[in-house]
Amino acid sequence: MLLEIAGLSKQSYYYVIKHIDDKDNKDKFYEDFIIKIFNKNYKKYGIPRITDALNIELDKRCLPKINHKRVERIMKKLGIQARPKQRKYISFKCDFGKKCKNLLLDKNLLEDKNLYVYKRNFETTGPYQKLGTDVTVFIMPFGKLYLSPIIDFHTREILAYNLSEHPDYRQIDKMFNELEKKHGNKIKGAILHSDMGWQYQMDKYQDKVKEFEILQSMSRKGNCLDNSPTENFFGRMKEEMFYDKEHLHKDMDSLIKAIVKYIEYYNEERIVNKFHMSPVMYKNKLLENQML
Repeated sequence: MLLEIAGLSKQSYYYVIKHIDDKDNKDKFYEDFIIKIFNKNYKKYGIPRITDALNIELDKRCLPKINHKRVERIMKKLGIQARPKQRKYISFKCDFGKKCKNLLLDKNLLEDKNLYVYKRNFETTGPYQKLGTDVTVFIMPFGKLYLSPIIDFHTREILAYNLSEHPDYRQIDKMFNELEKKHGNKIKGAILHSDMGWQYQMDKYQDKVKEFEILQSMSRKGNCLDNSPTENFFGRMKEEMFYDKEHLHKDMDSLIKAIVKYIEYYNEERIVNKFHMSPVMYKNKLLENQML
C-alpha cells in the first residue's frame, strides 16, 4: 500500500534498495530529483535546503535518506548552485554634479570630551515636514523594474511614486508631477532627503526641488543609515510582497500590478504599530484635529 501511495513499483523499489550504493549508479537516481527541486524553487536552494527537500521526497517513497555531503558532490557534478542574493541597487556612481548638505543631522557638543558629534534626527511634529526618496530595483528573469517613491517620515505614507524599467531622470520627473498633483502646496518648506545618487545631483532635479520650494538634503557618502526610513520601507515591502513570491509574476505587467496593489495596501490598510492605524488614516486624523 505504501508503494502505491508513493507511486513506486515493487521492481523499482527493490532495484533502488539493491543498487543504491553501487559505485556506478550511486548518483544517477538522485540527479533528476535534485535538478527538479532546484528549478522548482527558482534556483535559490543551496545544499542544506536541497538536502532537506530531497530527504522529504525520499521519505515519501520509504527510501534511505541522503546526507548533505553527497548532495554537495552531486550538485557540483551537475554544475548547479544557489543564485546569489540580489544586489541592492546603488545609484551613486561618482561625483556627477552638485551635492547638498545633510539637513537631518544635529550637531551636538560633548562637553566632557570637547568634541562635536553629529546625530541623525528623523523626528517630526506633523506631516509634510521631512520626506525621503531613493530608488530600489526588482530583478526578474524578464527584466528589471525600478521603484522611486517619496515617503513622509511622520506618517510613513508613500506620497508619490513611479515605476520604470529605466532608472533615469524621466522617472524622477513623473514622480514629482504625481507629488504636486496629489499634495499641491502642502509640500512647500519640506525637507526632501536622498542619498548621493546621480539623479539627485542633476541640475534638473535640484531645479525641480527649488520650484516646489522644498529644501534638498543628502546623506553623507557611505552612510546609508542617513536615509534609513526609506531603506526600511524597501526592506519591509520586498519581504512582504516580493521575496519568495517571484514565481507569482510571469511578466512585467504582473509585477507592476502587484507593486501598485501593495503600495495602496501599505498606505490605506497596513497598520503601523506606533499609530495603531494605517499611514493615511493617521494623517487624516491629524488633519481633522487641526481643523477642529
